[in-house]
Amino acid sequence: MENRHHALGFSDQDVLKMYDIMLTARRVDERLWLLNRAGKIPFVVSCQGQEAAQVGAAFALNREKDYVAPYYRDYGFVLAWGMTVREMMLNNFARGEDPNSAGRQMPGHFGYKKLRMLSHSSPVTTQNPHAVGVALAAKLKGDDIVSFVTFGEGSANQGDFHEAANFAGVHKLPVIFMCENNHYAISVGLKHQLSCDYVSDRAKGYGMFGKTFDGNDPLAAYLAVKEAADRAHRGEGPSLLEANCYRLTPHTSDDNDMTYRTKAEVEEAKKHDGVLTFAAYLRELGVLTPEREKEMEERIRKEIDEATDYAEKAPFADPMTVLRYVYEEKD
Repeated sequence: MENRHHALGFSDQDVLKMYDIMLTARRVDERLWLLNRAGKIPFVVSCQGQEAAQVGAAFALNREKDYVAPYYRDYGFVLAWGMTVREMMLNNFARGEDPNSAGRQMPGHFGYKKLRMLSHSSPVTTQNPHAVGVALAAKLKGDDIVSFVTFGEGSANQGDFHEAANFAGVHKLPVIFMCENNHYAISVGLKHQLSCDYVSDRAKGYGMFGKTFDGNDPLAAYLAVKEAADRAHRGEGPSLLEANCYRLTPHTSDDNDMTYRTKAEVEEAKKHDGVLTFAAYLRELGVLTPEREKEMEERIRKEIDEATDYAEKAPFADPMTVLRYVYEEKD
């Protein structure tokens, strides 16, 4: 088999780390479903089927300088960006130590100042104009950074997306729009959402670079985002990328996806699951050995167990802080 990662400048340890984060995101997601069904957490917005695109994208950005606005399925991305499993669990248990919102936001609504991660909001697509605002500020200040924002293909049909993309294109801002096309906007399938073939086809209308890539392949995601980031650093403006992936779970833990798609369709999509196909690639090259795989699974399980126990016992935010960041506080 062709060694694609060496051609990209990645070592075997680099791609093992990439897979480790993808697998961690998957195992965290699976644990959250169990916790939800046990009545311990209120809600799950799953990342299953989209980890490859998320982790590959994170590896193509500057994790010390760039600003990001991930959306609520981006478990793989935020873990690759520096959030810990414990912090993920604190977020899902809505505890006071949650660095995203101190338990004020719904699970999966990320926003972490230390990591230059913009706060997410439940009305989908509002993060797009925010990311464009960061890119505008960077251009005005002369800061050589990239602003990166993710969203689903359903969000790509909303006004916030169009206004953000148009403004970014007119002003040639260093922002990367990455649509994680998982083929379903809740219950509405892709053929009822778009009249064009690809979300990235719209890039031309905004005067920006556009590209669709295999969202099940982290190396393809890395290549696409790296190309877009390089363009932004050269002053060539924004890019609209589209990761073609598939949502393997219901929209949320409150959704019954069998009302709008079939089990056979989902089972077919699982054959292309990036977590499985990337593991197969690494195994065939001898990079992911049975011993390494066993160690990885055991370590991840232990980390999730400890994070779950910690978060479940952690206190909620002090009720006296309920109005903090809502109204001005007097000394």
